Amino acid sequence: MLAASTIAASSASSHASCLLSTTTFLTKISGGGSDNVIFLGMKPNTKPCSRGLRVKVKVVQAPEKNMNGYVYRQNFTVKSYEIGANRMATMGALLNHLQDTTVDHIKDAGLLDDGFGSTLEMTRRNLIWVVAKMHVLVDRYPSWGDVVQIESWFGGASVKNGIANHWILRDANTGETLAQANSVWIMMNKETRKVSKFPEEVRGEMAPITMDYCISEDIKLSKLRDNTADFVQTGLTAWWSDLDLNNHVNFAKYIGWILENAPMLILKNHELFDLAMEFRRECGEGDELKSLTTVTVETDGNAECQHMLQLENGIEVMRGRTKWRLK
Repeated sequence: MLAASTIAASSASSHASCLLSTTTFLTKISGGGSDNVIFLGMKPNTKPCSRGLRVKVKVVQAPEKNMNGYVYRQNFTVKSYEIGANRMATMGALLNHLQDTTVDHIKDAGLLDDGFGSTLEMTRRNLIWVVAKMHVLVDRYPSWGDVVQIESWFGGASVKNGIANHWILRDANTGETLAQANSVWIMMNKETRKVSKFPEEVRGEMAPITMDYCISEDIKLSKLRDNTADFVQTGLTAWWSDLDLNNHVNFAKYIGWILENAPMLILKNHELFDLAMEFRRECGEGDELKSLTTVTVETDGNAECQHMLQLENGIEVMRGRTKWRLK
């Protein structure tokens, strides 16, 4: 669906009908300290692999495609420029493929009006989609030339005026699950730049391809401060080339801003497998930002970073969290 524009969602309590997420990969045994990290489902006395945890995806199973077209499937082939020395380029490429698949899903359902994921009723009201939250979990990154199948479907969101989009990525030849992602999208008025309520007319348009359930993930993203962050990078500027057609910074750029502020030892020796983002305001051309990062390294060598992007005047733009496993 969706323009890669970003803004924050209004906070609201989760719907009672939401299901708890089953996409947790690691767990900490209470009382054992932060170094006591084990596989989900492992017994507490099981010793982890010395090369670090190999995080396996516990899949939220996509419902079978039915006559209402809840699940949309599409393949893509990984290009050489989508594979880099680190996983920053690959993660950004995967997110772009997820977005493209969602737009094609809406188009396949006959709802696409303007090519950016807006439906006819959205266009009449001058509304656009903006991402509020995104969570990506990777078991194995695809390689150059691999054919990947994406399954995409919509469901209820844990915020009042949003809709959720879910994806599962599989190896098209073997069926192996490579990654999965959940996101929450809300609407913004294109002219006033203010968050909009979710019109019932739009909800009606989306109903034929929206499942009557939602997955709620209770991910806590920390607020960081200059005097407590381990790393602070200033002088980041949003250029015209960073914007999409809705005059927002493309979310792949946000990923670059937060990951480039991670310590080089982590970037060189670890692989990103878990990315969570929560957007709190839009970012446009000429905005100057700074990137704040804190780092926690477990005794097994795996690492977790908390991130925050803010304008130079201190206004928050986004919060993030990344988890890294040893290569």
